[in-house]
Amino acid sequence: MDSVTQALLGAAVGQATLGRTIGRRALLWGAMCGTLPDLDVLVPFADPVADFTYHRSASHSVLVLTALTPVVAWLATRVHPDTRDQHRRWLAMVWLAFVTHILLDCFTVYGTQILWPLSSYPVGWSTVFIIDPAYTVPLALGVLCALVAGARARVGRVANAVGLGLGCAYLAWTVGAKAYVERAVRAGLAAQGLPSEHVLTTPAPFNTLLWRFVAMDDDGYYEGYRSVLDRDAEIHANRYPSRADLVAPLAGHWPVERLRWFTKGFYAVTLEDEAVVMSDLRMGVEPDYVFRFAVGAVGNPHPRPVPAARVAPTRDLSRLEWLWARIWRQMPEPARR
Repeated sequence: MDSVTQALLGAAVGQATLGRTIGRRALLWGAMCGTLPDLDVLVPFADPVADFTYHRSASHSVLVLTALTPVVAWLATRVHPDTRDQHRRWLAMVWLAFVTHILLDCFTVYGTQILWPLSSYPVGWSTVFIIDPAYTVPLALGVLCALVAGARARVGRVANAVGLGLGCAYLAWTVGAKAYVERAVRAGLAAQGLPSEHVLTTPAPFNTLLWRFVAMDDDGYYEGYRSVLDRDAEIHANRYPSRADLVAPLAGHWPVERLRWFTKGFYAVTLEDEAVVMSDLRMGVEPDYVFRFAVGAVGNPHPRPVPAARVAPTRDLSRLEWLWARIWRQMPEPARR
């Protein structure tokens, strides 16, 4: 999730565990602990693909953060020596702020390498968009109430608890909505003779009423949308080609193999200005994908590997109007490219 939401979740956890005892300081430390794992974006790696795929690895490991918890709790008691008798609560607050950060990221499409270094598999359930006001706003109101009324005040504690409860209920809703939509998508694709095995469903931006799906086949993919309000069983999808032949000569090239693994097979290959470009199909909409990398160049007679380079994404905000309208009624998306 976005860093603002993670800081709010950490603050809410801090308030719930230590607010009654140490006041507003619990909100501040909770917010800092909720933000800390995302500071890995400041660590430079070897190339843009490494920067992309190593995010949410060690910094989001429950094992690493559990080991870090006593250090942060010790630091907090040194900064606030009057709270040393609350050491156990500090341990609980820091650990819960870390773990809730990890778990919330697991609800997004990219997920986290939660058991690093024992396993580098990114656990991602893809039930929440990275920015979702329906989750963030209740948290923000609860934290704001605790901040204004005082963390020790009953009204602040209750408002914060309500915000956390509504957030948990919303996450439960997203799991059910995804299961419902994915079942309908797979059934609709199969009924039309379209590929229905390697399918991704993910929420459209800023909501969980409309869901985008991608269905892969051997040389391309289908993209479409399904709303939880749809009643027609028919699936509308546009098909787009993917140039797998362009990366075949690049087998063994680290950025290519890394992206194949990290995207779990949901990638497209295109030729753009003599560059072989791999796009992660999980974030964005056709043809505007957020994470795109040039991994090869046209050669004679085959593409040759080149150092990975990030390809700047494009933005078409006019699509938001179509997405909003699509929530309420079925209509095919205009084909792109």
